[in-house]
Amino acid sequence: MSELPLILDADTLAARRGDPGLRIVAVDAPADFRAAHIPGAVRVGYDEITRDAPPVKGLVPDPDALAAVFSRLGLHPDDHVVAYDRSGGGAAGRLLFTLDAAGHAGGLSLLDGGLQAWVAGGHETESGTVEPDATDYAVRPRSDCIADHDYIAGHLDDTGVKLLDTRSAPEYAGADVRAARGGHIPGAAHLEWTELKDDRDRLRPRHELLQRLAERGILPDDEVVVYCHSHHRSAHTYVALKALGFERVRGYPGAWSDWGNRTDTPVEET
Repeated sequence: MSELPLILDADTLAARRGDPGLRIVAVDAPADFRAAHIPGAVRVGYDEITRDAPPVKGLVPDPDALAAVFSRLGLHPDDHVVAYDRSGGGAAGRLLFTLDAAGHAGGLSLLDGGLQAWVAGGHETESGTVEPDATDYAVRPRSDCIADHDYIAGHLDDTGVKLLDTRSAPEYAGADVRAARGGHIPGAAHLEWTELKDDRDRLRPRHELLQRLAERGILPDDEVVVYCHSHHRSAHTYVALKALGFERVRGYPGAWSDWGNRTDTPVEET
């Protein structure tokens, strides 16, 4: 499975769907999954792969909770997991980030364009529920893909660490306030996550993505911390950067719902 790319198109998935060790996981609501899903897929809820501690959203669940979820899905640590959702890719990206944080040893892929791309490609769906055989998945947490507020605060003056805010322009500027304070982390570049995608909701060509990032001072040799409001939108960007060859990428679980609701973190507005 190692030859499967991190960003996977629907036709390739259709051709490889029956390969041993390939597991397709839909991040989906129960009713939507029952109505239509990719044949052979299993379902996970978004609330199973994130944890909220109000007002902070989008934290990583504890290892035991993740182990229980991944065991229920029938995953093995060396499986190649293909994640998809119904809209945007943020939920599927968050699953892949969470698997990364859980120390998943197998390959990971994001179905580019999600279920819409699958259907648009003329591929069949199936309906009903799926109850996979449970496994005993062992979570081995890793911290090199995660940044918290202490890590970011300690690297605000580090020119080798770049911050990338993937929220909307009004959120970044502080005009759209969704926490106790509005604005952005000092020094953060801005690239809304939707700018990475075309009008079919699929990633733009590699050269366009690299150009848009370079225009904002984000280069493949940099360490990059991506964030949004809860690390949903930025999880998609996390996967995109990895696919572009960025080797040092961290996501910020909690993101602005953490930073913007604290009283000990600096904020910039533009």
